[in-house]
Amino acid sequence: MTGIRRTGIRAALFTVPLVVGVLGAAALPAGAAASHHPPKSLTCRGAGVDPDAAVRYRAEILIDAPLSTVWELQTDIGRWPSWQAPVTTAERLDPGPLRRGSAFRWTTPVPPNPTPATSLQITSTVEQLAHHSCIRWTGPAIGDGLHIDGVHVWNFTRTRGGVRVSTEETHTGPQVDADVPTATALLRRGLEAWLNDLKATAEARAHHRPE
Repeated sequence: MTGIRRTGIRAALFTVPLVVGVLGAAALPAGAAASHHPPKSLTCRGAGVDPDAAVRYRAEILIDAPLSTVWELQTDIGRWPSWQAPVTTAERLDPGPLRRGSAFRWTTPVPPNPTPATSLQITSTVEQLAHHSCIRWTGPAIGDGLHIDGVHVWNFTRTRGGVRVSTEETHTGPQVDADVPTATALLRRGLEAWLNDLKATAEARAHHRPE
């Protein structure tokens, strides 16, 4: 489900992508593209994001690393905090490889905001998965006085330059629906930061550089 970078003045919009929340706001590197209104939503095994959600964002990036490396980083939930600083804890709620029905819980801090929330706890459930191809998960992010429901889709495609990672996410909830432009901007920053971190870590691992 999704980034917290700064607090909106008008409403309590402290959102994170709901599969791996991230705080950083960084521009996409060369080879990346993003769109608020993509011509066609991403899917995994025929299922996509929430078609009725007002808060949505899609982005993609090219990673110069093997697909197996990118996939391992993305699906090894317990190690997310090692390459995404804003993820303070992450744990699988079931054993074995990530698969349909797998669940995981993770936390991320919330900056000072109009709600009492100082952190968010996100519980995500994998609804669809195709090995080395796509993942779709859903789940709520809950803080004190803050609730966000997210749907997040990831696509992984081999290219001549490595792997193109595409991601799309939607958010719904009273706080984000109260200020859609701000919530969308925060979601954009989170997804772009996540892609940047995934690219940097995968390429460092692939080329044997310190991560």
